[in-house]
Amino acid sequence: MEDSATTAIRTVSHDLPVPAELAAFMSGHWAKTPLPDGIRLPVADLTPARRARLSARFPGERLIIPAGELRVRSNDCDHRFRPHSAYAWLTGLTGEEQAGHVLVLEPDGPRGHEAVLYVRPRSPRVGDEFYRDRRYGEFWVGRRPDLAEAERLTGIRCVHLEEYADLPPGRVASSDPRLAAALSELRLVKDVWEVGQLQLAVDHTVAGFEDVVRALPRALAHPRGERWIEGVFGLRARAEGNGTGYETIAASGAHACVLHWIRNDGPLDARELLLLDAGVETDTLYTADITRTLPLSGRFTSVQRQVYDLVLAAQEAGIAALKPGASFRDFHRACMRVISEGLAEWGVLKSAEGDFHRRYTLCSSGHMLGLDVHDCAQARADAYLDGVLEEGQVLTVEPGLYLQPDDETLPAELRGIGVRIEDDLVVTADGARLMSGALPRTPDAIEAWMGELIGD
Repeated sequence: MEDSATTAIRTVSHDLPVPAELAAFMSGHWAKTPLPDGIRLPVADLTPARRARLSARFPGERLIIPAGELRVRSNDCDHRFRPHSAYAWLTGLTGEEQAGHVLVLEPDGPRGHEAVLYVRPRSPRVGDEFYRDRRYGEFWVGRRPDLAEAERLTGIRCVHLEEYADLPPGRVASSDPRLAAALSELRLVKDVWEVGQLQLAVDHTVAGFEDVVRALPRALAHPRGERWIEGVFGLRARAEGNGTGYETIAASGAHACVLHWIRNDGPLDARELLLLDAGVETDTLYTADITRTLPLSGRFTSVQRQVYDLVLAAQEAGIAALKPGASFRDFHRACMRVISEGLAEWGVLKSAEGDFHRRYTLCSSGHMLGLDVHDCAQARADAYLDGVLEEGQVLTVEPGLYLQPDDETLPAELRGIGVRIEDDLVVTADGARLMSGALPRTPDAIEAWMGELIGD
């Protein structure tokens, strides 16, 4: 719930008082506008089994999974709200109106747990919340379901959020490490519906990358071309889904050597590369995560191609290592083996042995993907990082080389080049399926694709 300081700030208002006559006038003569009968979340038939799996791990314990609270961006303006991923996975509810809501799994004897949703129901048309409350009032932020409608949507018993204050304590997902770990581990393997949502996110992301390439002539002409690229992709993300699944990285030139470059305030130079790391998040909150490194001129130089080819060879080795039963870390090791050998062949490293390649690679070569871009991050190491791959897991493979512009261990022609190639894959019975294969990966294919979209 909101802390006292936030509540105090929210009580300050410059609104004019509402005379009794106006209050009475505002409260009457409103037509009934119920949601149509029969509306139900598409995932509502899948969430009971998810909750049952969680229930089995904590017999007899009260489990509390908050959606999260609104957070102030500036003065009286909040950040756009996104429910916590565990809450969304267990309820199917993903909208901004979920702020402050809480799912509770109540111990229910031999049946395990009963799910109860504590929600703020639709503003009644009596009193003044519906037209005066800027944070929750219907006339300010839109309609919420009433309790009966919320039950029909989710298949979960719903009660008024006010009753949550009287609830005895229990394990809270946001502060209990064991519960947080369980919620991550249960999401490691995706069901068929989830894989479909991730493929949809990937497909929209592919369209966003195509939009960006078509927009390159205008972006190149703008003094903050990186931001133009960010905006073009963001338009696709908002038009097709909930938005971007994470802050877009539109890094040109040496900015590509900054792994999480999200300022995106630089110009574009046709002589350099653009590293674009971006993903569309669906309305169901599943996100893609794809990176392509593109020549802004439409053609790789020989040195750019040299670096790109090494990263591509590393990625192909990593993808080949994906299969059920393989160690999760195997694909990273395969990527780094290729990188180390390549750097040694270039003379950058004296030997491919040891960890010296990490000066130029900096991070791991991939991660789980799902409701979070770095999905299931609270899972215990033996279930994830030190675990083995299983059919149905979705992950990225994204090796990179980040050759800093001031690195004197590098020949001058390599300095300031950053290349990452990232794709999304689902582990299958005999390997892995490339979900993002609609985007070209080889230098020749990239050049041909860019030529088709913007002309040679």
